[in-house]
Amino acid sequence: MKTNFALVPKLLGADPRLAAKLARSFASQKKSMRIDHRFYGGRTHELGLLYFRLTPLCNLRCVMCGQRGDKGVLKGSFAAEEAKKIVPLETYKRLVDEIKHKSPTIYLWGGEPFLYPELFPLVDYMKDAGLVVSVNTNGTLLAKNAEEIVRRKWHAIFVSLDGFEETNDRIRGEGSYRRVVEGFEAINREKKRQGSHLPHMGIVSTVNNLNYKDLYRLAEAAQGFGLSWHIFNLGTYTNEAIVERQRSFMRERLDTEIGCLQAYDTGYNAGIDGLQLHDILTRIHAMETDHPIITVPALNPDKINTYYSELEIPVRTHCSVPWSQANIDYDGGVHFCADYPDYKLGNIKDQGFFEIFNGERARRFRNELKGSPDGIFPGCVRCYQNMLCGKKVKGF
Repeated sequence: MKTNFALVPKLLGADPRLAAKLARSFASQKKSMRIDHRFYGGRTHELGLLYFRLTPLCNLRCVMCGQRGDKGVLKGSFAAEEAKKIVPLETYKRLVDEIKHKSPTIYLWGGEPFLYPELFPLVDYMKDAGLVVSVNTNGTLLAKNAEEIVRRKWHAIFVSLDGFEETNDRIRGEGSYRRVVEGFEAINREKKRQGSHLPHMGIVSTVNNLNYKDLYRLAEAAQGFGLSWHIFNLGTYTNEAIVERQRSFMRERLDTEIGCLQAYDTGYNAGIDGLQLHDILTRIHAMETDHPIITVPALNPDKINTYYSELEIPVRTHCSVPWSQANIDYDGGVHFCADYPDYKLGNIKDQGFFEIFNGERARRFRNELKGSPDGIFPGCVRCYQNMLCGKKVKGF
């Protein structure tokens, strides 16, 4: 099964410059662990990837989502109040001017990023600064924005889709599948009409006990969507025991109360038949497609049951994220962890980014992580960022 680096060869023929910039981001991550992690005492000189959670608002209520789902922490009136704190465009522009010499790949997400009022001018400014910009969306607003997206030559769009029509709609809401398909169709029409190969588009499917038996049907349907990749994310899950260990650790070692990890104790991992899932994924990977199929993390067949039923057992260790990546939250807070933004390093409304990125709190976090067993904290065992960027455990 392919790793996320499989995107680069696919892009080489269509867009060599874009592929080269992505390869540089991957290289930055590797270099940070070989050099900065070992020698610089909690500091780093690398910045390969920068996430922006632009808004807490979303127009869907996907059941397993840690923000808006069954146990999500950004719902209702609370999310509406939080949305009043969103970072204005001018602040983001100052940040882009500060970090552009590092040429990080940019990943915009939410909530639903199309609900950020200045999304188009923000992407324009980032692209004009020479940065590769990708947007993660639920896809339901693509059709109405297709002409502008193609005209402005967005680089990449990651679309969340979790099954064929009835399965996806059970998870993400009635009519969501059809709206995503209409979005793909609209983008492809505009690309043909405008004579553009941009944006590259791909799907991210989050595996859970509601959809895993339906993934092959989705992969078959997706062959007609004009994709550049299809990623199967095995999912972010935890349990009460892991949450309590993380809570104690963060209190004792980093003086921080946690409020996000428990949102992933959803139970949507329960009952997944690992051997059946592996058979489904193997058949998907064997398909003749014009886009790479990627599983995150790629596991040996006898270990998939471990992934879903023995959540305390690490399958990836030695997280590299804090040495080459950062996350900017909708209120300007800077964090290393995208899904668990409890430990705030600082705020871009008040400080320069690099002052935060190598400040005292950032160094403390990196040194605690480096000194922890297996180079991860108790709550990191199924973190999606660690599944992407951690070290593969032997046997898995």
